[in-house]
Amino acid sequence: MIYIPFPAWLRAEIIPGLPFRWYGLMYLIAFGVSYLLFMAQVRQRKLGVDQDTIINFFFWGIIGLLVGARIFSALFFEPTGIYWRQPWLIFWPFRDGRFVGLQGMNYYGGLVGAVVGFVLYARKHRDRIAILDWGDMLLCGIPLGYTFGRIGNFINAELYGRVTRASWGVLFPGARRFPAAEPWVQEWAADVGIEVSAADALVNLPRHPTQLYEAATEGVLLWLIVWFFVRKHKPFDGFIVGFYLIGYGVVRYVIDYFRVPIAAEDFAVRLADTGLPVYFVQSPLNLIPSQLYSLGMIVAGAVFLVIVGKRARTVEAATGEGQHHGSQARSVSMRKLRKRIK
Repeated sequence: MIYIPFPAWLRAEIIPGLPFRWYGLMYLIAFGVSYLLFMAQVRQRKLGVDQDTIINFFFWGIIGLLVGARIFSALFFEPTGIYWRQPWLIFWPFRDGRFVGLQGMNYYGGLVGAVVGFVLYARKHRDRIAILDWGDMLLCGIPLGYTFGRIGNFINAELYGRVTRASWGVLFPGARRFPAAEPWVQEWAADVGIEVSAADALVNLPRHPTQLYEAATEGVLLWLIVWFFVRKHKPFDGFIVGFYLIGYGVVRYVIDYFRVPIAAEDFAVRLADTGLPVYFVQSPLNLIPSQLYSLGMIVAGAVFLVIVGKRARTVEAATGEGQHHGSQARSVSMRKLRKRIK
């Protein structure tokens, strides 16, 4: 057997029968980790900011994240289009008379919503909040918090990858099955040690555990780089914000070659006709929708760094010139004073 069965004991519900899920708990842990790392930086730098301001800052960002993530998921990643026809259902947690919660959140929508929430609050309290510096401190901790969200995706057995013969491929119980009559299905199943009987109509095949790939790279690895290196050597305020956008975009773009798109049966961009469906790793010229969003993040991060870096250099030059003129003025005053004393 050359694959890993999904753990039978792992369930989405914390307590069976109750609407409390591990995924929701992971979100709370992610928020908590991000907050604690932010506070650690505030204490380390002795900024003297009152805790109420920080809590309200996080509150606005979290509300923006949840709203943006839900809207983006419902409108752009729900295949039936029901939320376009009935948008009031986006935040309606009941279906067919029973409570089902709000299922479906999207990272890119959450990012946009969080930025809007943070910026709105920061602009309202600009006398206490340096938005670029605070943004840097936020993104020193957010990648580690993000790790727990992807672990929640794995527990939910969702957002898995494309089929694989790798020994670490996982047999997710809810993954799409393939016709057992297809020769390639029989060949693939034989390669990984799955027995296919004549009675089998559909066969489940191992998938890349892309949730764990993302937790390890977009989460832990990116956090280690930002926390232990970039944070200590940033050239100007806002640098970490741009670095994160580029870093996350690059890593996510690569990993998405192994991930099945959420709601699309085909590629968003298909420049190479391999004859294979989207469930197979194939040409780098074929992109799924989220890879286009990642490219957008990379471009946005680069543009952001250019603009903010240029502004920082302009301010530094103006400040240096002002200090130079100030030194000249002080020198002239001292010479006049000496003459009067003589």
